[in-house]
Amino acid sequence: MPIILSIVLAGLIGEIVFELYAWFVSPVLFGVVLQPSNLVIAITSKLTGMQISKTVAFPVHFLIGSLGFGLFVYATRLIMPARVWLTGFISGLILWFVAQGMLAPFIGRSFMMDFGTYTQSSFVGHVGMTLLMAHLLAVFLSRFEGKTGLNRPAAEPTTLQGQQ
Repeated sequence: MPIILSIVLAGLIGEIVFELYAWFVSPVLFGVVLQPSNLVIAITSKLTGMQISKTVAFPVHFLIGSLGFGLFVYATRLIMPARVWLTGFISGLILWFVAQGMLAPFIGRSFMMDFGTYTQSSFVGHVGMTLLMAHLLAVFLSRFEGKTGLNRPAAEPTTLQGQQ
């Protein structure tokens, strides 16, 4: 349970920060609003022929971003037990490449969307989100490890003077 709770909390916080970045910071820095729900709409249409609304696509992406990316960062941590920032950076780099280098071309856009401002902002968003998730995972897991009942008993057995 502590691992699952840590993944969910880190993923949820990371995804909320990503959405805040996408809607409010990216337009100021790069002049574009990141809208990954459009990617969900296009993939769904291509695979199923169904057209879904942004009202459906946004929560789908939010779930993928919070739970899926949180789990991916945790898996990267297990596979590559490196420093927290490196784990976060590698996770973000991979997820950014999947979004811009694989999924964008899958729906008919150019590879890495020609490395334009959207792709640059997407890099900052993905890597920033996974750096935060990796850090939060480390904090949450270390906090849970210190709690009684999870990995440690309530009190260490002690021996009284004269008893062995």
